[in-house]
Amino acid sequence: MTRHRAGGAANGPGVGPVGRDALVHALRGPGRTGPFVSVELRPPLADLDATDGIDAWIDLNHAIRRFTGDGRFVFLTDDAVGVSEEETLGHLDANLDPGIDRSRLVPFLTCKHSIDYCRLYAERAHTMGLAALTVVGGDPRGGPPRCVPHAWQLRRRLRERVPSLGLGGWANPFRDVEEQAGFLLDPNLEADYVLTQVVSHHDAGRLVELVNRVRDEGFTAPILAGVFHYRSANPRTLARLADFLPVPAAGLTAEFGGGLPAEEVTARSVRAALASGVDGVYVSNLRLRDAPRVLGRILERVEG
Repeated sequence: MTRHRAGGAANGPGVGPVGRDALVHALRGPGRTGPFVSVELRPPLADLDATDGIDAWIDLNHAIRRFTGDGRFVFLTDDAVGVSEEETLGHLDANLDPGIDRSRLVPFLTCKHSIDYCRLYAERAHTMGLAALTVVGGDPRGGPPRCVPHAWQLRRRLRERVPSLGLGGWANPFRDVEEQAGFLLDPNLEADYVLTQVVSHHDAGRLVELVNRVRDEGFTAPILAGVFHYRSANPRTLARLADFLPVPAAGLTAEFGGGLPAEEVTARSVRAALASGVDGVYVSNLRLRDAPRVLGRILERVEG
């Protein structure tokens, strides 16, 4: 069991470990400078026509190549909200440039698949050279049912199947702090690191409360906070997003209405998340075609 897990030693000068410890080492290994900022990208939807699908996968390939070339980790979503996406691993294996460092790719895997599918997915991820999977429950409101009631149960089965593969868990600062802390402090967590639901500078206090609560109890696994890149405060878009994540609509409307650019709004949330005591952040909702450029502009504001 892996309630608390620290990064391992490097394999050699300037070389981090591979396999299960790769992500943890990148977060906490010796020689790390500056904040740990990763990204979450969404694979193309399954129902795109052939031309649009090819273009989308070309854009994804370019974005992954740029991010991993810059040393960043890339999280890849998995049908988490009942919307059909292409099966990630098959396309990655077939279409990624050979020179891309696949150990920096971390797919999400929800429990909304069969057990056999999940086991095969983990085995394929390991064979491809991926270092980790983030295993979460998945939205119970739509799509197929979960194969197990709780994500830790799936992580345990995958740990038995592929013990060298890193496994990540999930926490939601917007739910009851004692409930979420209890999940993270449970010896059955079976996670080498934890990602959180997205937060913003408008509600970062919830993240601070959760991080402080579990750290006070000795929880040492790395925590990465999610930050959502809002491109506008369009009321219809914010209302639609609110079905899936907490949206600080009033604050966003005021900031965009006051002329703040989207990159500055996101930079404020990145700064607030990093100040909460987490080990790093992941930025989501970046458009594939300009994701590296936009992230660069966000980080210039974070660091400026």
